[in-house]
Amino acid sequence: MNITLSRAAAKTFQAMDGATKDRIKTALSKIPKGDIRVMQGFSDGRKRLRIGKYRAVFIDVTTQDGNKGVHIIELGSRGNIYK
Repeated sequence: MNITLSRAAAKTFQAMDGATKDRIKTALSKIPKGDIRVMQGFSDGRKRLRIGKYRAVFIDVTTQDGNKGVHIIELGSRGNIYK
Protein backbone atom coordinates (compact mmCIF):
# COMPACT_ATOMS: atom_id res chain seq x y z
CA MET A 1 0.00 0.00 0.00
CA ASN A 2 1.29 3.41 -0.99
CA ILE A 3 1.13 6.09 1.73
CA THR A 4 1.69 9.76 0.93
CA LEU A 5 1.70 12.74 3.28
CA SER A 6 0.54 16.27 2.61
CA ARG A 7 3.08 19.00 3.26
CA ALA A 8 1.39 19.93 6.57
CA ALA A 9 1.22 16.30 7.72
CA ALA A 10 4.89 15.75 6.85
CA LYS A 11 5.89 18.85 8.79
CA THR A 12 3.93 17.70 11.85
CA PHE A 13 5.40 14.20 11.56
CA GLN A 14 8.97 15.50 11.43
CA ALA A 15 8.44 17.52 14.62
CA MET A 16 7.41 14.45 16.64
CA ASP A 17 9.72 12.46 18.88
CA GLY A 18 11.12 9.11 17.74
CA ALA A 19 8.83 6.85 19.75
CA THR A 20 5.72 8.65 18.49
CA LYS A 21 6.98 8.48 14.90
CA ASP A 22 7.47 4.72 15.20
CA ARG A 23 3.99 4.27 16.65
CA ILE A 24 2.41 6.30 13.85
CA LYS A 25 4.41 4.49 11.14
CA THR A 26 3.25 1.14 12.51
CA ALA A 27 -0.40 2.22 12.63
CA LEU A 28 -0.31 3.69 9.10
CA SER A 29 1.29 0.55 7.67
CA LYS A 30 -1.60 -1.54 9.01
CA ILE A 31 -4.36 0.43 7.24
CA PRO A 32 -7.20 -0.70 6.62
CA LYS A 33 -7.05 -2.30 10.08
CA GLY A 34 -7.38 -0.12 13.14
CA ASP A 35 -9.90 2.29 14.60
CA ILE A 36 -11.02 3.94 11.35
CA ARG A 37 -14.19 5.97 10.99
CA VAL A 38 -15.67 7.90 8.07
CA MET A 39 -15.81 11.61 8.88
CA GLN A 40 -19.14 13.34 8.54
CA GLY A 41 -19.57 16.58 6.63
CA PHE A 42 -17.01 15.86 3.92
CA SER A 43 -17.95 14.75 0.41
CA ASP A 44 -14.45 13.48 -0.47
CA GLY A 45 -14.70 10.35 1.73
CA ARG A 46 -12.33 11.46 4.46
CA LYS A 47 -11.59 8.97 7.18
CA ARG A 48 -9.75 9.23 10.44
CA LEU A 49 -7.45 6.73 12.08
CA ARG A 50 -7.10 6.87 15.85
CA ILE A 51 -3.54 6.33 17.09
CA GLY A 52 -3.73 6.87 20.84
CA LYS A 53 -4.09 10.60 21.38
CA TYR A 54 -3.16 11.31 17.75
CA ARG A 55 -5.37 11.26 14.67
CA ALA A 56 -4.53 10.79 11.00
CA VAL A 57 -7.11 12.18 8.56
CA PHE A 58 -6.81 10.50 5.17
CA ILE A 59 -8.51 9.65 1.90
CA ASP A 60 -8.25 6.48 -0.15
CA VAL A 61 -6.53 6.93 -3.51
CA THR A 62 -5.70 4.83 -6.53
CA THR A 63 -2.35 5.44 -8.18
CA GLN A 64 -1.88 5.68 -11.94
CA ASP A 65 -0.60 2.11 -12.09
CA GLY A 66 -3.76 0.84 -10.37
CA ASN A 67 -2.35 0.29 -6.87
CA LYS A 68 -4.37 1.36 -3.88
CA GLY A 69 -3.04 3.76 -1.32
CA VAL A 70 -3.88 6.49 1.13
CA HIS A 71 -3.08 10.18 1.24
CA ILE A 72 -2.69 11.60 4.75
CA ILE A 73 -4.26 15.07 4.77
CA GLU A 74 -3.75 15.97 8.42
CA LEU A 75 -1.84 14.49 11.31
CA GLY A 76 -1.93 15.75 14.88
CA SER A 77 -3.22 15.47 18.40
CA ARG A 78 -6.89 14.87 18.99
CA GLY A 79 -7.44 18.32 20.50
CA ASN A 80 -6.13 20.18 17.46
CA ILE A 81 -6.99 17.99 14.48
CA TYR A 82 -10.72 18.68 14.36
CA LYS A 83 -10.49 22.48 14.62
